[in-house]
Amino acid sequence: MTSTKLWGSGGLDPRVSPFSAKQGTTPIKPPLLLTQPLIPSARAALDAAFEVHTLYDAADREDLLVRIAPSIRAIAGGHAPAEFIARFPRLEIIAGPGVGYDGIDIAAAKQRGIRVTNTPDVLNDAVAELTIALMLALARQVPQADAFVRAGHWPNATFAPSVELTGRTVGILGLGRIGKEIARRAQAMKMRVVYHGRHAQPREPYTFYADLTEMAREADWLVVIAPGGAGTEAIVSRAVLAALGPQGRLVNMARGSLVDEAALIEMLGTGALGGAALDVFADEPRVPEALFGLPNVVLSPHQGSHTTETREAMGALLVANLKAHFAGAPLLTPVA
Repeated sequence: MTSTKLWGSGGLDPRVSPFSAKQGTTPIKPPLLLTQPLIPSARAALDAAFEVHTLYDAADREDLLVRIAPSIRAIAGGHAPAEFIARFPRLEIIAGPGVGYDGIDIAAAKQRGIRVTNTPDVLNDAVAELTIALMLALARQVPQADAFVRAGHWPNATFAPSVELTGRTVGILGLGRIGKEIARRAQAMKMRVVYHGRHAQPREPYTFYADLTEMAREADWLVVIAPGGAGTEAIVSRAVLAALGPQGRLVNMARGSLVDEAALIEMLGTGALGGAALDVFADEPRVPEALFGLPNVVLSPHQGSHTTETREAMGALLVANLKAHFAGAPLLTPVA
């Protein structure tokens, strides 16, 4: 009789799927830790293929981890620092639910041969759409106009004039997949597009600036869409914000860590910076109260990819990566 080894050091027999293999009459399901809520379709798919343990709603998280950590083979979620990863001796894969993976310690995962995946591309359009929406909301004072009408001021007063996007220059910090979608939409708004990144992209029809401060000086808008992490922390410094100036506006769609938040708040309050539209914050969901009373700010609760269509696609890709790993197939979107 030929023996089949599913989970041992000998590897996965390609003739047998771990999702159909049986031990007696019970399908074998790899134990998985879910650290954050997922859209119902993705959760149902995980439940069908894995033995799912949920950390985010556990009454006693530490007690749960002590009990299940020795058996966990997969984590679904975007937050996994080194000390967290170290708790799972049998961990094989971490599937992140978004494009960003700065919350996962990639070095610690690689050191143990743990695979890491994310869900790129499927959220490009949603984030680009919200970027333009926030730019229009800030430029045309959409929240203030709504409040003006609701408060009954229109019959007795004239709403203050706003500014247009047409003819303005937008500098994009991070011309990756999402950055390119933002650039295309900005061009449709008749804006001039320039960009800054690690290197020039000669095949793209936009002006490249090797120096971020110089680009900010030439731009009316600065859109931040670069990856988070140690390499980009506070890259939008006080000097960059000062170069953007009293008529300039900042849009942050990336991570709060990329912007010197203290300098941003101060300069918005004094008028040294014209305005800001923010979908992310340094310590979210805690947003600095100093921003609440500023009229030149539009605030959004990190909802760049939070559409039904995108979350369905992200969930499906997360599950597909996990299934591929345990079936011995290539990962769809590997990070490490």
